[in-house]
Amino acid sequence: MSKLLVRPKKPDSEGIVSCITPESAGWNYIGFEVAHLFPEQVLSRPGTHNEICLVIISGKAEISDEQKTFGVLGERMSPFDGKPSAVYIPPRTKWTVKAKTSLELAICQAPAKKGSDSYAIKAKDITTLKRGTGANVRYVNNMLTDADASETLLVVEVITPGGNWSSYPPHKHDTAIEGKETYLEEIYYHRVKRKNGYVFQRVYTDDRLLDETMSVYDGETVIVPKGYHPVGAPHGCDSYYLNVMAGPTKKWKFSQSPDFLDLAFG
Repeated sequence: MSKLLVRPKKPDSEGIVSCITPESAGWNYIGFEVAHLFPEQVLSRPGTHNEICLVIISGKAEISDEQKTFGVLGERMSPFDGKPSAVYIPPRTKWTVKAKTSLELAICQAPAKKGSDSYAIKAKDITTLKRGTGANVRYVNNMLTDADASETLLVVEVITPGGNWSSYPPHKHDTAIEGKETYLEEIYYHRVKRKNGYVFQRVYTDDRLLDETMSVYDGETVIVPKGYHPVGAPHGCDSYYLNVMAGPTKKWKFSQSPDFLDLAFG
């Protein structure tokens, strides 16, 4: 199995089914976990040097930190049925999640010196953006962007109808080039609507010293340390993925593959 592909395990005592640390990924910024919690189960963590984005993939949860209670959030029971809800937590701040239904929770984190005040990102405040044309259409829900208050984290989810391509044309953000490209590590957490369905993800560099193509099933995670990283969803296999990006500069600037410059990155 590829070292870039992380498969889920049975829930541990905290409900964690996937855990990626900077050490396990071999990089410097992103930490990522997925928790499956049963109703009324509580997950609580002390503050660290990381800022956090708690994303409700599916279900409902009551979320609070040391200063605020955000009430019950979550408006969908499947990532394919509506918009997400999330909470931003600054570094050195304890947080608590109490599941009100069966809950799938993503814990996205990256180092930050100060961050901002914690706040909820509610489904009603997210605008779904359509990107691409033809067989390159996908739908984007932004949670933390270049313009938001986070210090290092960028978090977005993408729905790609079966038969379409996503993160395409191939692009990369692994080299700091002033005004042209930023260095950003990236996580792809995949869900697939069809039972036993799958998507394909390729991660490769121009010199092909890294060149891997993976069959990715529901609940699996792909680590993108560098290179281009397109995703293809077979017909009948609607794709969801949660993107987490972080690096020394919180700016999403990318270079498109020179082999695909004739195609617009819509």
